[in-house]
Amino acid sequence: MSRWCAFLTSDDPSGAVRAVGGDPVAVTTRHALGLLPGSGAPAGYFTSGELTAVGAVTLFNAAKLRAALGADAPPPDAPDGELLLRMYARFGNAGIARADGMFVLAVADGPDLVLFRDHVGTRTLFYARAGRSWAASGSIRAVADWPALRTGLHLPAVRSFLTFAYLPGRETLFRDVHEALPGRCLRLRPDGTSVEETYWEPAETTDDRSAAAHALDLRALLEDATVRRLPVGEPVGVLLSGGIDSSLVTALAAKNHDQTVRSYSIAFTGTTPNELAYSGLVAAHCHTEHRVLTVPGETVAARLAETVALLDCPVGDPLTVPNLLLAEAAAADGARVVLNGEGGDPVFGGPKNLPMLIFELTRDDPDPTARARAYLDSYRKCHGDLPVLLSPDVLAALTDAPPLTDLLAPTLTAGAMTSLLNQLLHTNLRTKGAHHILTKVERLTAASGLEGRAPLFDRAVIDHAFRVPPRFKLAGATEKWILKEAVRDLLPATIVDRPKSGMRVPVQQWLAGPLRDLGHDLLLGRSARARGLFREDTIRAWLRGDGALLPRQGGKLWLVLSLELWLRAFDVGP
Repeated sequence: MSRWCAFLTSDDPSGAVRAVGGDPVAVTTRHALGLLPGSGAPAGYFTSGELTAVGAVTLFNAAKLRAALGADAPPPDAPDGELLLRMYARFGNAGIARADGMFVLAVADGPDLVLFRDHVGTRTLFYARAGRSWAASGSIRAVADWPALRTGLHLPAVRSFLTFAYLPGRETLFRDVHEALPGRCLRLRPDGTSVEETYWEPAETTDDRSAAAHALDLRALLEDATVRRLPVGEPVGVLLSGGIDSSLVTALAAKNHDQTVRSYSIAFTGTTPNELAYSGLVAAHCHTEHRVLTVPGETVAARLAETVALLDCPVGDPLTVPNLLLAEAAAADGARVVLNGEGGDPVFGGPKNLPMLIFELTRDDPDPTARARAYLDSYRKCHGDLPVLLSPDVLAALTDAPPLTDLLAPTLTAGAMTSLLNQLLHTNLRTKGAHHILTKVERLTAASGLEGRAPLFDRAVIDHAFRVPPRFKLAGATEKWILKEAVRDLLPATIVDRPKSGMRVPVQQWLAGPLRDLGHDLLLGRSARARGLFREDTIRAWLRGDGALLPRQGGKLWLVLSLELWLRAFDVGP
């Protein structure tokens, strides 16, 4: 959990902090800022003049921010949170926009409580209102435990999770508990109202320079983003799958770091195809200390429940336990920072975009929501199964719920982006990037005392990506073409030019083997039946393997199992 909380209430503010297990560090007649025990992103208490704040802040451009503040800059050994708070005190929201890093910050500013989440959503931020009072924390558990809040299971979020395998916007599985969006300032007021302002959003820019010029600029930005994320005077770990994204980060780290670079890859027992030959090739090429971690299904079964409980919102990704094991291995080797290659797909045009472009060329449905419906279907999770998966009572309760396409409308329609490819990338960035990829990595690395840093999600890299003409990102059928051109000299052609295959996770084998008993006990047990979310006949059919030749059945069961484990871990009632 993220170790801070903040309250805006006239009803015993310090008592609210203590009620969720926190220790008050700053209390007024309206505000209470507190720190929470437990593991997670390091949190702190910060001051600047009359402003006080709590949060978790890691900055990658501290030197630039100090230069901008001049004589108002804090001492060099001051925490990053104080530097960020001074930027806000001096420049307002524009000061936050100038920062580059991983942060959430809650500021007691006059009568208001002001919340900031970093540009891309690396760290999570939750909030809730009870009457005219407000609660906020990086931990959803802390907000949901607030005694003034009467919460329960939010059924529309169940539907969203089963469709996306994560929760793509403000909604959470707790009724009346919301997730703040990245790149936003949320001002909570003592009368119970709130105002949301955007301090950063990627923008499409026309830049018709040559591909070579764009690749040259991108290469410089990638180098800078990686260098700024390298720990000074310490070894660094890199999570290396063997794909282009993690490979280029490994190569840039090895080129620019003056300490040991350790790379880590995953393997699974059994006959599932893997990418170890490619990751081994990259490790040898970059001269890293390479380690392959083999993950048996029995370990996944033994560690799944505790791993799910680390996530503030569930993620239906079967790589969660392996990701946690990689983080633990890197921590055991003495690393404090691990880099990863996340971000290449949502920023530069990875998988899913080509099928959506083909759909757009061939569709004959003039309905403006047709594109959004096709996007939902492209996830190939449980969206098409909802009528036979959800119980009649749940389906009836969802009759008047807003359509799922509403979650995609802000980015998947013409607006900030005119190019269809850029609209798709913008959607991927603001949904899967902010609410699945980044938050999963942050939670699982922080649980091991690490910081997981993603150079490809760097703000300047993203800004440049939306200046690159779409024809250079998706060149014919070649995805992420400009990214590959920018780093072609760093890696073997075998790595640069091979098509993306992705990690093959043996979910079906796990569910038929070491997870079989757990799956039956959880999904058909008393607690699941009492919750009444699913039709038992559908669950039994999936567990029996009916229709096992169809794709994604194992993935669908994994979603349902992950959801049930999360609801139990967080004690979410109806």
